[in-house]
Amino acid sequence: MTYVELSAWFVGAAVVAAIALSIVSGRRRAHLGAMAVTVAVLLTLTAVFDSVMIATGLFHYSPDHLLGVHIGLAPLEDFAYPLAGAVLLPALWAALRARRRARSDARSADGELA
Repeated sequence: MTYVELSAWFVGAAVVAAIALSIVSGRRRAHLGAMAVTVAVLLTLTAVFDSVMIATGLFHYSPDHLLGVHIGLAPLEDFAYPLAGAVLLPALWAALRARRRARSDARSADGELA
């Protein structure tokens, strides 16, 4: 399996999970503008810090499994993980907030009935 295939499965799973979590969270979805800014910042940080770590020899990739496209010294496949995190984590956060609010509203409704 190449790094691209692994990255595609990872990002695909994150997107599917984010969609499911967005459905669960209802109206309290993650803000797309905030997600876009987060993606931009994480991709920039990944380019800088992965390039530094590769330049210092902390790790390397087998060129046989890479596309050959690099941003700085970081291979393109390395950017899948921050992208997946920036998509999945805000959706998870919104779903957890919606769940907490639903429980809080249910407790309030029970307290008013008693």
